[in-house]
Amino acid sequence: MLEYKNTLDFAQQKDANDPLKLYRGKFYIPVINGIETIYFTGNSLGLQPKSTKNYIDKELDAWKNWGVEGHFLADKPWFKYHEFLTDKTARIVGALPSEVVVTHSLTTNLHLLMVSFYRPTSSRYKIVCEKKAFPSDQYALESQVKFHGFDPKDALIEVEPRAGEHIIRDEDVIEIINKHGDEIAMVMIGGVNYYTGQLFDIKEITKAGHKVGATVGWDLAHAAGNIKLKLHDWNIDFAAWCSYKYLNSSPGGVSGMFVHQRHEFNPDLPRFAGWWGYDKATRFLMEPGFIPMKGAEGWQLSNAPILGMAAHLAALDIFDEIGMDKLCEKRDDLTAYMEFVIETISERCKEICTLEIITPKDKTKRGAQLSILAHGLGKNLFDYITEKGVIADWREPNVIRIAPVPLYNSYVDVYRFGQILEEGIKSVKK
Repeated sequence: MLEYKNTLDFAQQKDANDPLKLYRGKFYIPVINGIETIYFTGNSLGLQPKSTKNYIDKELDAWKNWGVEGHFLADKPWFKYHEFLTDKTARIVGALPSEVVVTHSLTTNLHLLMVSFYRPTSSRYKIVCEKKAFPSDQYALESQVKFHGFDPKDALIEVEPRAGEHIIRDEDVIEIINKHGDEIAMVMIGGVNYYTGQLFDIKEITKAGHKVGATVGWDLAHAAGNIKLKLHDWNIDFAAWCSYKYLNSSPGGVSGMFVHQRHEFNPDLPRFAGWWGYDKATRFLMEPGFIPMKGAEGWQLSNAPILGMAAHLAALDIFDEIGMDKLCEKRDDLTAYMEFVIETISERCKEICTLEIITPKDKTKRGAQLSILAHGLGKNLFDYITEKGVIADWREPNVIRIAPVPLYNSYVDVYRFGQILEEGIKSVKK
């Protein structure tokens, strides 16, 4: 590996040697006020593949030409459209095809899964979760606990960073699980924390949860398409993720769902049911009494949202062409270069402002995100870089989140960001 340099020549050389360099041209880079932006918010909304319109137009044409018969006469018949996503999704998250399905939206899927896997009793009812989880997860957990008649203040065990630290230590999560073992019904954590960018040890935390008799689930919104996942091998019970962040599949796009093979056909497992989860061999007989499909498909409720799934398929085809191994290799290098550039600038500007990266330095503990505390400047600095064409993300109270996504971000993007960041530090008022 070349020794990193904060120069344009170095960044251009890295881009020239990048085996994934042509994929940037497969995405639309936003142009705002006549300036091609430096887009570092793929952890919030991924960019649009240029192929997406063709995938959606194909289904619009089928709707135009066939009407309701598109369910059977479309090139990709709508009645089984979700099946065209299954194998590609399984490869991204490290699952068996029967363990995944794409349907609904993220929080909807989490609720549907918790109906099945959060089964509290009078003595075992508590949930271990991370403190400062994404708000939607917090609300979902609180409402599930209340639905079963418990007080969230008692039932939710939130693991937080140690005093003076920013990230949650894996060993502290495991210690809490062991301490409260007999009381815990479920462990449910975000695989990658949205605020710090920390990647939890999914395998070991899952093992600890199972050891005390709890079910273990994960919100993988910031992990799917970003982290090399092995959901089947890690033996987790359930997971859900959105498709619109690293998976680049349209605003508010469809969600993925995982249910481990050992649960794939358990008719005694309670669930909320809908007809699209009914045994497809007899679904159209429309008889009373719910008979679920085997595997994750049995958690579906309604007809597939075809246009959203078409957008998702466009992105999945790109992922399938590259593979997660190559994406993760570039992710690690591009993120490390971003880290180097930020630390170089922080050292040069230390008399004005200190830039503290609160995301773990260990590449095995993070993905394509760095969260920066700009001590002394904060929101003023964020506003400056935004005005100069950097699309990043601000999170209260004082964090700038940036995500150099390997699919479409370049080393020159990182260099340009560094130049604007340094200009901002020297220009804005405290």
